[in-house]
Amino acid sequence: MPVDQSALDAVALSREEYDLLVERLGREPNEVELGMFGSLWSEHCGYKNSKPLLRLLPSEGERVLTRAGAENAGALDIGDGLCVVLKIESHNHPSAIEPYQGAATGVGGIVRDIFAMGAYPRAILDSLRFGPPSDPQSRYLFEGVVAGIGGYGNCLGIPTVGGETFFSEGYRGIPLVNAMCVGIARADRLVSARAEGPGNVLLLVGADTGRDGIHGASGLASRTDPEARFEEMRPAVQVGNPFLEKLLMEACCELAAEHRDWIVGMQDLGAAGLTSSVVECCARAGTGAVLDLERVPRREAGMTPYEVMLSESQERMLVIAKREHVDDVRELFKRWELHCEPIGEVTAGDEVVVREHGRVVARVPVRIATQPPEYRREGRPDPAILALRDRDLSPLPDLDPARASEMFLALLRRPNIVSKRPVFRQYDHQVLASTIIPPGGDASLIRVPGTNRGLALTTDCNGRFCYLDPYAGAALAVAEAARNIVCTGAWPIAVTDCLNFGNPERPEVYFQLEQAVRGIADACRAFGIPVVSGNVSLYNETEGRAVYPTPVIGMVGLIEDVARHTKVGFPRAGLQVWLAGAPLEQPVESLAGSEYLEMAHGLVAGRPRVDLGAERALLGFLLAAHEQGLLCSAHDCSEGGLAVALAECALLGSAGFAGTATIPGRLDAALFGESGARAVIAAERRDAERLRALASAHGVPLTLLGETVSEPEFRFGPLGAMVEALREAYEAGI
Repeated sequence: MPVDQSALDAVALSREEYDLLVERLGREPNEVELGMFGSLWSEHCGYKNSKPLLRLLPSEGERVLTRAGAENAGALDIGDGLCVVLKIESHNHPSAIEPYQGAATGVGGIVRDIFAMGAYPRAILDSLRFGPPSDPQSRYLFEGVVAGIGGYGNCLGIPTVGGETFFSEGYRGIPLVNAMCVGIARADRLVSARAEGPGNVLLLVGADTGRDGIHGASGLASRTDPEARFEEMRPAVQVGNPFLEKLLMEACCELAAEHRDWIVGMQDLGAAGLTSSVVECCARAGTGAVLDLERVPRREAGMTPYEVMLSESQERMLVIAKREHVDDVRELFKRWELHCEPIGEVTAGDEVVVREHGRVVARVPVRIATQPPEYRREGRPDPAILALRDRDLSPLPDLDPARASEMFLALLRRPNIVSKRPVFRQYDHQVLASTIIPPGGDASLIRVPGTNRGLALTTDCNGRFCYLDPYAGAALAVAEAARNIVCTGAWPIAVTDCLNFGNPERPEVYFQLEQAVRGIADACRAFGIPVVSGNVSLYNETEGRAVYPTPVIGMVGLIEDVARHTKVGFPRAGLQVWLAGAPLEQPVESLAGSEYLEMAHGLVAGRPRVDLGAERALLGFLLAAHEQGLLCSAHDCSEGGLAVALAECALLGSAGFAGTATIPGRLDAALFGESGARAVIAAERRDAERLRALASAHGVPLTLLGETVSEPEFRFGPLGAMVEALREAYEAGI
C-alpha cells in the first residue's frame, strides 16, 4: 500500500524523494526507517539544496587541520601544538516557537560540537535578528532569546564575549538565532566523529532520552512555517539542562585530554538524535553498527523505537570506545555522575541495524542514508527587489545642516545603532578570566591559555545589503568581519558561516542563496581566509514571506601578543584622527541600504557596492600600522557611517573629538553613508609622516579628520554636541 501523504509531510519528504528512496532500497521502508531517512534527508541534516553551492567555498589553508564538513567543527593550527576549533549554527525555528528554550538549546548544541572534538570551549558569540522592538511579538522573542542564551551560557561557565543584534521588518515573525562557539585543544588530542573498528562499543552518555525534539530536524527546520504550526511543533523544541551539560563537557574534555587512547570517536546527539549521530559516524569510517534500544536509558515510559531513534533530547553524547577500555570510559563518566550505557557496537557491514527485544525494527544502509538527492536549481532575482536596488537615490534631498545634529542623535537612538549593553550585560563575559576585549567594540579578544597569543572573534552581516544585492551583501559581511578583526591587531585566519534564507524551492530565494555563497567565496579568496565549518538554515518564512537573506560570518583572528592589542575608543587627548580608506566625499549611492536612508526617507533601496581590492589593501595597511606601533585606536566604519564611527570612538574612550576637515559634496552621504573599506584610526602627531608613507605604500587613501580633545565634546562639520548628550542617546536602550 502506498505511504500516506501525511506520513511524508511529517518527515518533510516529497513524493518524488520517497519514490527515489524506495528505488534505492529496493523495498518500502517501515515506519522507523521512514522517520530515520526523513531526518537524514532533511535540509537540516542532508544539505540537499545547499551542498552543491557550498563546494564553491575555499576551505583549505596552511593552518587548516580538518576537511570542511568532515567533522563536528573546523580546526586550525595556532602554534605551540595548539589548535582553535570553531563552528556556528542556527536555532531559528525552535526559537520562533519557544524563544528561551530554543535559544538555550542552540547554545548547548553548538558547545557540544566543540567539545565533541576534544576542545575545551573558551567563548560563545551570537548573531540575532528580530522584528521591530516596538512590535509586542518581536519584543517577546527578543527578550526570551537573550535570556535563554545568557541562562545557558552562564551556567556552563563559558564567556559570551561578542555578537550582534539587528532589528528589521524583514525578520518579523521569524527570528534568526545563530550561536557560535570557539574552543582550544592540543592538536594531537583532537577527536574525530568516526565509528572505527568493528567490535568497538557505542556508549550513550548523559541525559536520559525523552520525547522532546522529535521531528526537530525534519519538521522544525524543513518546510515549516512556525507560526502556522505553532501548537503542533511546540513538542519538537528541546528542553535544556545546562548543569548536566557542564558535567558532560568537563567529562568529555578530560577523556580527550588525558585518555584519548581509550576511544576512537565522539559525536554529540543534536538534530535527529541517535539516528544522525550513529549513521554519520559510521559513514565517516565506512562501517556499520548494531543498536539495542533496550539499553537506551529513557525518562518516559512506553516510548516506541521511532521516538527513541528520533528524539533530540539534549545533553547527550555518543562515545565510540575501544572494546578493551569500555569499563575505563564508563568509570570516568561515573565519577562525573553521568549515565554511560553501551547501546551497540561497530560492525564491518554497511548498515545500521536497530533492534528492540531481539527484533529488528530498522535496517538502514549507511550510504543511502547519507547521500540524499542534491538540487541545483535555477534562480532568478525578484523584479520588485531589482526595482528597489536600481532606484536612483540622487533626487533625495540632502541633509539640512541646521538639522544635522538632531538627525545624528536620532540615528544614535536607532535600535540597530544604539548600545547593546542591555543584551550583553546579561551574559557573563569574564568567566575563565581570559577575556581581553569584552563585548561592545568591533571584535572581542580572548587569551589563549598558557601563551601570550590571543584570538579575536566576531560575527557580522547586514541583511539589508544582502536583500538588495546578495552577492555584494555577503562579500561585505566577510569584509566587515575582517575589518573588525584587524582593528584589534589580529589577522583573520578562518571563517565559519551560517546561511539563513527562505524557501530555496522558490527561484528568487535560490538566487539569493547562490549569489551570497559566491560573494562569500570571492571575498574569502581575496583575503586568503578559508571557510572551515558552518551551517545552512533554510525555509525561514512565515505566511509565504522570507526573512532577509542573512549569511552570517563568524570569523577568528590570531594575534601573537595580546598586550599589543588595539581598542575602538580614543584613549587620550592630543591624538590625530584619520579616515583610512574611501575618501571623505561620498556619492549618494553610499546611502544604499543604510540606516540613515531607512530612518530619514523610509527606504530600503539602492545598490550596495563592494571593492575587494580596496578592502584587502585596507586590511594590509591596518595590520602593518599595528605591527609598527602606529595605532592608538582603530574602528571600522559600518552601520551609521563615519559620523557614528567617530561618536563610538569618543563614547568608548576617554577623549572628545574636534573635527577640522571640511566636508565636501553631499552631507548625508559623507556623514552617514555606509561604504565599505573604511576605518577611523587615531595616532600620535609625531607619527603622521610614517602613517602617510605606509598608507601610500598600500594604496590606501588617508584623510586627516581632526584631533582628540580633553573637553567632553564632539564637533564634526555641522555636528555639535556634548559627549554626554551622545551617551544619553547611545545608551537609550532597546
